[in-house]
Amino acid sequence: MPSPDPLPFTPLETAVLLPDRFRRWFAARGWSPREHQLALLAKANDGASALLIAPTGAGKTLAGFLPTLVELSSSSTKSVGEKNLISTGRSVKRTGGLHTLYISPLKALAVDIARNLETPIAEMGLPIKVETRTGDTPVSRRQRQRRYPPDILLTTPEQLALLLSSDDAPFLFSSLKRIVLDELHALVTSKRGDLLSLGLARLWRLAPEMRAIGLSATVAEPESLARFLVPQLDGKEVAADIVVAGGAAAPVVEMLDTKERLPWAGHTARHALGEMYELIKRNKTTLVFVNTRSQAEMLFQDFWRMNDDGLAIALHHGSLDVAQRRKVEDAMAAGKLRGVVCTSSLDLGIDWGDIDLVVNVGAPKGASRLMQRIGRANHRLDEPSRAVLIPANRFEVLECRVAIDAIAENAQDTPPLRTGALDVLAQHVLGCACGEPFLSDELYAEVLTSAPYASLTRTDFDDVVDFVATGGYALKTYERFARIKQDKQGRWRVTNPKVRQSYRLNVGTIVEEAMLKVRLVRGRGGGAGSTGMIGRGGRMLGEIEEYFIEGLVAGDTFVFGGEIVRYEALVEDQVYVSRANDKDAKVPSYMGGKFPLSTYLAERVRKLLDDRRQWNALPEQVRDWLSLQKSFSLVPAVRELLVETFPRGNKHYFVCYPFEGRLAHQTLGMLLTRRMERARVRPLGFVANEYALAVWGLGDMSFMIRHGKLDLAALFAADMLGDDLEAWLAESALMKRTFRNCALISGLIPRRFTGEEKSRRQVLFSTDLVYDVLRKHQADHVLLRAARADAAAGLLDLKRLGDMLSRIQGRITHRELEHVSPLAVPVMLEIGRESVYGEAGDELLAEAADELVKEAMG
Repeated sequence: MPSPDPLPFTPLETAVLLPDRFRRWFAARGWSPREHQLALLAKANDGASALLIAPTGAGKTLAGFLPTLVELSSSSTKSVGEKNLISTGRSVKRTGGLHTLYISPLKALAVDIARNLETPIAEMGLPIKVETRTGDTPVSRRQRQRRYPPDILLTTPEQLALLLSSDDAPFLFSSLKRIVLDELHALVTSKRGDLLSLGLARLWRLAPEMRAIGLSATVAEPESLARFLVPQLDGKEVAADIVVAGGAAAPVVEMLDTKERLPWAGHTARHALGEMYELIKRNKTTLVFVNTRSQAEMLFQDFWRMNDDGLAIALHHGSLDVAQRRKVEDAMAAGKLRGVVCTSSLDLGIDWGDIDLVVNVGAPKGASRLMQRIGRANHRLDEPSRAVLIPANRFEVLECRVAIDAIAENAQDTPPLRTGALDVLAQHVLGCACGEPFLSDELYAEVLTSAPYASLTRTDFDDVVDFVATGGYALKTYERFARIKQDKQGRWRVTNPKVRQSYRLNVGTIVEEAMLKVRLVRGRGGGAGSTGMIGRGGRMLGEIEEYFIEGLVAGDTFVFGGEIVRYEALVEDQVYVSRANDKDAKVPSYMGGKFPLSTYLAERVRKLLDDRRQWNALPEQVRDWLSLQKSFSLVPAVRELLVETFPRGNKHYFVCYPFEGRLAHQTLGMLLTRRMERARVRPLGFVANEYALAVWGLGDMSFMIRHGKLDLAALFAADMLGDDLEAWLAESALMKRTFRNCALISGLIPRRFTGEEKSRRQVLFSTDLVYDVLRKHQADHVLLRAARADAAAGLLDLKRLGDMLSRIQGRITHRELEHVSPLAVPVMLEIGRESVYGEAGDELLAEAADELVKEAMG
């Protein structure tokens, strides 16, 4: 990490950089320009792009806009002559044109920044026009902005893609001097970042003088992030200059050492409700972060039931109506709320007012994510932000402890820069053709200037263009998949106006999480897993998240609506299930947030467990738990995999502790049970949490390991990521779902038509049909490659799983036990759990916990 420049700017240097009216404005507010604000001005004067790394409250946004405000304050706003509107051929008067583009990951952030910019502009009397452009902006204003652009336009990555796809994009952007990318660290980790990077590549061609300013919280690899801001040329890695803000007070982060009994498992933290309520009472405004929307709803209701003091407590998450969210945001900005229960909807950097405490319920999953949330408290650089972590169970205490240590060391765990996705590139290729026609050679050279696509091969690029032009080899005979064609000069253009209209209706990379309807039918003729037909229709039991169903294969059982059901089939958006007598749900509902435990924190947890001295910093209840585990079984070393086997009831259990996060563990469980089937272990199912994996079955695994009939080294051999993985993927619904997302993002299957949203049933039918055709006739199709890459990187966490399998080779320790161990209790409590929220769910869990704890205590 580069160090902040310790040498302050002299008064003369400040006067040269900052015009008199700006110095007077700072002085009138009792402020002095900060070093990093002046440093960005100096970089702008030198014609350099720059990345500013700064904590919340450091004046980051003002720093990003200062070069623009200073430049525009001295420029003329009179007409600079005639310009032609390419789309109509009409001549219009224009001012100096669009000077600065601001890109935000959130619509609300763009609106908030516009409001904050108006203050210095008005108070200094600057002749600068600022406007926003989001999905909520009226069509009439969007059209006017293209013809008569403001000086500063605040928008989102999706709106930038739309603007670049218009044939008057060269007119609009030819005057562009600067682009400000806010919360850059949050943008570049997703496909939205891929789309934005391709937009930047096009802007560098349309406006060669454009320079970029990136604004970011502290990140693990700033040099990598800085590459995003400048063109990558001739295969060389080039980075923008980096400015690091100094002088920030270190945050004060504590973990609640609850006076209540700390649960062994669960994610609600209901044991600490009273203590959380007291924190809200003692502070002016408190943000209470949770990891899921359902948990936010539940906690909000809990607070209201106990709110005898009549405190103003509100709820904020992404599923709420926009008007309701705005109402909460306005009340926060006005300081009218004592507490807000929220999800990641408030993670990013909108200044909501004087927040003096952040409470994070549950484990943070990552040091950088936690730091982002802590940054919402106390927007004053020289005073510390305050936060309290509320672990929901004993394992989460370990994670909270190492996260606090990581923040004290300013250690980050942001993921590295992505490799650009091919489905996003397909969307961009189509967008380019919607504007001015392009030559393949020219567009390929342009795309290579984008950091995520700098290593894109010509073969992959040509395959993507061919896919947009024909649908690919297997789909060539279908005219509707031909969206672009070449003219006599070899330039690619859209085949007809409907393609252009469809692109503009479907631009973007965000695919909403889907819910599937669960219907009760008679089982297939011939028993579970047979190829017999199932009856359609059937009684509706409710809805279930698709991410749960994707891990099942026909014949698996699970608990739903108080019944044991057998998964029969997934057809379009309907999950068909039949009643089952099996009392063991093979794959129970996964509880808790979907955030993965970061690799960095997982490593720290393993080190904490391995170092007995570090246990002294843990609450007494957790120290006793770990000591009991050490005396009864084993606490695994940092590079060791502990495997415990024991009988319980009429089943045999196999528990291991990789500490690699739920995604990697779920994949490991799916592959391990396949291998156990072949070894005649007769597994019935598995369950995973962030820290451990439990498999249960009919075979005596202790006996089999003891007599060499089950070889642990062979069971965990790295080759499971080969044929076993491919065989499982072929049977599961996961690849179809992943392919569906890629098909939607690439534009192959549109989601929206003029005046209507395509029904989910239509989308599923279309994408499932195409998926089956491609798997059979073109296995290396661009979209299948994109889907496999997505599954490997995200849904399956294959790299992390592969690293774990390599790490434990020769370091697997087996303990044959008579009953469940203390460390195994949390994951054992996940078995057979139904998604019961609220007090009833906690009581059920507590009853099960008491029984298991008695066993573990001997």
